[in-house]
Amino acid sequence: MPLPKRVLGRTGLEVTQLGFGAMEIRGDRIWGGRPCDDNQARTILNAVVDAGISFIDTANDYGKSELYIGRHLAHRRSQYYLATKCGCHMVYAGDHDETPHFWNRENLHRNIADSLLKMQTDSVDILQLHNPSVEQCEENGLVDILESLKKQGAIHWLGCSSTSPHLATYINWGVFDVFQIPYSALERRHENLITIAADAGAGVILRGGVAKGEPGVAQGRPADRWDRFEKAKLDELLEPGESRTAFLLRFTLSHPHCHTTIVGTLLPEHLNENVSTAMRGPLASDVYEEAKRRLDTVGESAE
Repeated sequence: MPLPKRVLGRTGLEVTQLGFGAMEIRGDRIWGGRPCDDNQARTILNAVVDAGISFIDTANDYGKSELYIGRHLAHRRSQYYLATKCGCHMVYAGDHDETPHFWNRENLHRNIADSLLKMQTDSVDILQLHNPSVEQCEENGLVDILESLKKQGAIHWLGCSSTSPHLATYINWGVFDVFQIPYSALERRHENLITIAADAGAGVILRGGVAKGEPGVAQGRPADRWDRFEKAKLDELLEPGESRTAFLLRFTLSHPHCHTTIVGTLLPEHLNENVSTAMRGPLASDVYEEAKRRLDTVGESAE
């Protein structure tokens, strides 16, 4: 049985509702995560495509992520849609990398040229601005730069990874084909804006859909956000044998405008769990609504 698919807004791309976020495969010069070697990257990337996942999201500043995608998946390019991000810059700083952003034509062109070279592809399906402010976008003509890259054939659709307070303005512009937005049961502030974006015809990529994984299960994850899970007594809504992480993923999949949600991991066993969870589909509508009601009572609400 294949993974459920949704149409990514006006792009018309039919993507699996479970996507793969490739930030976890950024090599050994990392910030805030686990190191990943070449063998681990090859194993997990091929497992992703073998599982039928057809949407992969990365960024030019995710260490070796793009390089690994090209090295291990270029020969399977027809089996997945590819999204990356721009505005980034890598600075080597001792034993780690810094990732400042520069919003100008030169850097965006460098980004896409570098990304295409690393990923061994002629074009990416979606190029996303990587969290600029509205002021930065306007002052530097970033939309015009993306449009020129589209005309050149380097990219097919314009995207923007964004959050409040900028997201509403970007949606109103009507120029972005896709938005990447954080959303989970433990981060609901964009819940209504997701609907507004979809109603405007944009594709919706949700990130953070499992709140970086349950503490004690996902290595090095902060527990404070997960306190809301307990305060809202969401454990009472779990099905027999269901983990909290699985419940969160199903909650995210339950948003009526979740076209795809990108979940990252290095471990094939976690990938298999995510696939199995996605195959079960969204929560029952009454459970989804009850979960939101309980979250409202502890202050985790949509804005």
